[in-house]
Amino acid sequence: MLRGGFGLIGPRHGRHSATVEQLASLSLPIGDDGVVIGVDSEGRPAVLGLNRPTPYDVVLIGGLWTAQVLALRAAATGARVAVETGRPQAWAQMVHAMGGGQNGLAVYEVGRVPPQGASAGTPVLVVRDCGMRPPRGRVASGPWQAVLTLLPYLSPVAPRLVRQARLVGVQRISPDESVDLGRELTLSQQDVESLPTLGDGLTLWCSERDRQYVMTQPTDAEVGLLGTPRRMD
Repeated sequence: MLRGGFGLIGPRHGRHSATVEQLASLSLPIGDDGVVIGVDSEGRPAVLGLNRPTPYDVVLIGGLWTAQVLALRAAATGARVAVETGRPQAWAQMVHAMGGGQNGLAVYEVGRVPPQGASAGTPVLVVRDCGMRPPRGRVASGPWQAVLTLLPYLSPVAPRLVRQARLVGVQRISPDESVDLGRELTLSQQDVESLPTLGDGLTLWCSERDRQYVMTQPTDAEVGLLGTPRRMD
């Protein structure tokens, strides 16, 4: 059957609909649109959606290597990456490889990150590599601007940062730290016992309701630039 100006009538399907409450239940820490950060326990790609129209804070309690891989892959998706760090020499090789800061990644001293002008067309990831006690950042998360704070271990400021974060990644930590963090994140006993034994490159990602282990597997180019996965720097 023909309709004037619209061609053939296609097959008819029922509408797909969900209530607001049902949509909320679909929230996952790792989605299918964003930065591929590794594979899950079943070998499926795990993707972290950093580019969002709402503020998004991530805390990674882990190694510099993982934070740098995330920064590198975020830049590869078109995001601009601003690194706030007290150890610029640790990021120098990445900056050089990416064209001296002209191709998506720039490094700033602690407290010196300028406004980034994030937008839907030019999303931004701010990586805060400021040690155990990072000061309150001048540049906060906002629409299309996510902030990733790297903590090498738990510290007195960790509980505040964890409570404020939408997503927390945890790599290998000590048994005592695991117990403390388990209370903060309401982790299962199995997760608490697993954290001190995690291998290099393995991260437990936690949102308010969900937990997911992800193994970050570097590409050959990433190994050439950053080396193999490691928890210690």
